[in-house]
Amino acid sequence: MDLELAGRTAVITGSARGLGAATALRLAREGAAVVVTDIDEEGARATAAAITALGHRAVAVRADITSGPDVDTLVAAANDAFGPVHILVNNAGFPRDTFLTRMTDAEWDSVIEVILKGSFLVTRAVMPQLIEGRWGRVVNISSRSHFGTAGQANYSTAKAGILGFTRALAAEQGRYGITVNAVAPGFMETEAVLALDAYERIRDRAVAAQPLRRPGRPEDIADAVAFLASERASFITGETLHVTGGRYG
Repeated sequence: MDLELAGRTAVITGSARGLGAATALRLAREGAAVVVTDIDEEGARATAAAITALGHRAVAVRADITSGPDVDTLVAAANDAFGPVHILVNNAGFPRDTFLTRMTDAEWDSVIEVILKGSFLVTRAVMPQLIEGRWGRVVNISSRSHFGTAGQANYSTAKAGILGFTRALAAEQGRYGITVNAVAPGFMETEAVLALDAYERIRDRAVAAQPLRRPGRPEDIADAVAFLASERASFITGETLHVTGGRYG
């Protein structure tokens, strides 16, 4: 199936590794020029290099997406490399898990800042280009945790907020031919998850709660994002696609 992404420019935040890196590679394989951006400059460069080694177009830009000046630099670099942005994937984020009574201000603030403020700043920066081009795709990465997960009050709040952000933008920007959707991953075997000391226990418990009895892979998310970024999804907006193996709540 041709997703008609050739000639498009995509920015994927938090794409040095994990879900973001897999998404950058998937969009590049579909013909998009990709901007790999992360606060981890070395990781972003490695991901971009791996993509270009396969014959696709990619550049790496180091950016802290909670910083307005960094976001401006990111968008300018994307324009210099490939022209106007057409696709934005707001993927950057991380958990800082602990129960509420033990959660510090920093553990709350850091998660909210990156997931919500970061998505706001980058989307606001690229939206004028999408409006001017009368075509655009914004795909926001939420999580199954938006239903509420014990020990993740900060992360669940941020990921639930992403869904409200998605629906609001879909209502605002549809008139310009821009769609805004979200993907909510379930348990995924990313590098960070595989490195956990309790990985096998966490995996077994998660898989037992799913109708589909296997862990998710980063490529599962990348495929979902590629579809929502494509012409095949041109009449879908304001939706949340759960990629969870059938697990809800």
